[in-house]
Amino acid sequence: MTTLREDTETAVEAEAEAPAEAEDVTAQQQSEAPAAVEKRRIAWTRVLAVGVLPALALLLAGAAGYFRWVAGSADDLARARSESVRVAGEDTVALLSYKADSVEKDLGAARERLTGEFKDAYAELTRQVVVPGAKEKHISSVAKVNAAASVSATANHAVVVLFVDQTVTIGDGAPTDTQPVVRVTLDKVNGRWLVSRFDPV
Repeated sequence: MTTLREDTETAVEAEAEAPAEAEDVTAQQQSEAPAAVEKRRIAWTRVLAVGVLPALALLLAGAAGYFRWVAGSADDLARARSESVRVAGEDTVALLSYKADSVEKDLGAARERLTGEFKDAYAELTRQVVVPGAKEKHISSVAKVNAAASVSATANHAVVVLFVDQTVTIGDGAPTDTQPVVRVTLDKVNGRWLVSRFDPV
């Protein structure tokens, strides 16, 4: 059996040891805290270096590629518009211009600028109506394009509106002037713009 004195001494010793143990635990926690912070910094640095920076570089490269593609597409579209307007003007002049003594040759050359069903319809019209009329009545026609505008254009299809001056002479008679407005549809076939429709507006 222990006496009151022994119990008191044991309690005092325990209390004296407790703060020392608490100080040891606190000191150990404090020494572990910088190590944990250090580990956390290393982990975020790795994430930044290995994950975020390459992802950002990939995103920037993708954006640069996209904007280059958009700029290239815009250039291609502008080129298609410009080419189709030029070709539509040249083709309109060829389709509407001929001389009485060379009508077959003139309209035959114009036919090579056409495609699809319109090519067949034009060949039929010129063979049955225009060529016989030009030869019989000595009809000549001269056309020139005053203005042209692109309505729509893609890499392989375009629509152009043209304002034309056409002068028709029948035999020795006075020339007759008309100003037709035509809507020309073109399709790109084997790298060449060809007329697929020719509609008066």
